[in-house]
Amino acid sequence: MLNFSLSDEQTALRDKVRDFAIKEILPIAWEFDERDEIPVVVLKKAFENGIMNSDIPKQYGGKGYGIVEGVIMTEEIAAACPGLATSIFDNSLGLEPLVLSDKESLKKKYLTKIANEFKLICFATSEPVMGSDVSGIRCAAEKTDNGYRLNGTKYWITNGGIADYMTVFATIDPKSAHKGICAFLVEKEWDGVRIGSSIPKMGQRCSNTVGLHFDNVEVPEENIIAHPGEGFVLAMKTFSRTRPVIGAFAVGAARSAMEYAIDYAKKRQAFGTKISNFQTIQFKLAEMYQKIETSRLLTLKAAWEADTGIDPTINASLAKFYASESAMEVVDEAMQIMGGYGYTKMFPLEKLFRDIRLLKIYEGTSEVQRLIVSGHALSSYEPVMPSLADLPMMKRLTEAERSNADVSGINAWRCRMCGHIHSGDEPPEECLYCFFPKTAFKELVR
Repeated sequence: MLNFSLSDEQTALRDKVRDFAIKEILPIAWEFDERDEIPVVVLKKAFENGIMNSDIPKQYGGKGYGIVEGVIMTEEIAAACPGLATSIFDNSLGLEPLVLSDKESLKKKYLTKIANEFKLICFATSEPVMGSDVSGIRCAAEKTDNGYRLNGTKYWITNGGIADYMTVFATIDPKSAHKGICAFLVEKEWDGVRIGSSIPKMGQRCSNTVGLHFDNVEVPEENIIAHPGEGFVLAMKTFSRTRPVIGAFAVGAARSAMEYAIDYAKKRQAFGTKISNFQTIQFKLAEMYQKIETSRLLTLKAAWEADTGIDPTINASLAKFYASESAMEVVDEAMQIMGGYGYTKMFPLEKLFRDIRLLKIYEGTSEVQRLIVSGHALSSYEPVMPSLADLPMMKRLTEAERSNADVSGINAWRCRMCGHIHSGDEPPEECLYCFFPKTAFKELVR
């Protein structure tokens, strides 16, 4: 039986995080956005309040929350600041490959430490010349007697400048594409690890983003998360579980934009009345509300699939690209309702607009998500309806035929080109409509 309500525990969690977001994040978000600086103290407070790392399994000291709980929390944080939501959630992204791996000793060592201490871990797949194309990784992993040696650069790495640990994807041979990809857990303090300057960005300025360079970094055998050939699959499994949370970023930001627009519309007057009385404004708000609710349902469904063991890949992609694109539309319309005030830096819409633009890019662009979904529709999706050539008889029946609704005794042939149905023991020599020959007709199976 379907149930779309949150449990009492989930509702309490949502309210706790909502309170944290409004009290701890909202008051400082615009200041740190202006400074293009990440407020690490807020990340530490999130850790101390159990908001960060909550998905670490209980056996390693975590709360063992699922993706659904992650989505619930992320929406509330993103409603206050999408940038800080990215940096708080990034620990879950960095941890996910380790959680999904079978490296028990590695899990005990690092997951336990991260669960009990304020430690940050980043996720490093992207590079200066590749982003969504994970199979195009060039960062080199050379086998040694004691493990691997890393050489190369990672780019666009969230929290890379402040992380203690790094989940790094590399390859033993760039020409082998996905077959050569492996993954490692690297510590920031190891020799040869270099951190670039913070990358200046249009939005998400409360989130740290840098490049990482590895110069003959020795990775011991015990820090291998995935051996060559296993890394690509691990990265894809990670994304299928983390992409629903990108949908939650979008839902939270869009929800805030709508709420600001509603507040403004109820107070702003034009032509002698509140603008909320204008049907044009009402229609805008209705569509905004519709997109937010639809995005949230898609996001929760993908998260639920991940938590219940169903492959969430398709719905995760749907949630990510639908929610992120809908958020852009919602924030744009909210800005339109607020007019010139929405365009200023005195109100939050311009920041939300800058912050959410990234959602259509990172963790796989909207175009990549469309390729995933269309690939499924064209190859794996199982249609319910018969093929066009196998449609049952669709012709004008005689009165006698209609009276008993029995067409079993009628011989019929369908033109596979134009769909014309011919009644008779044999197909016609050519189609009356498209002139294709007799061979274009297929006998209808009844």
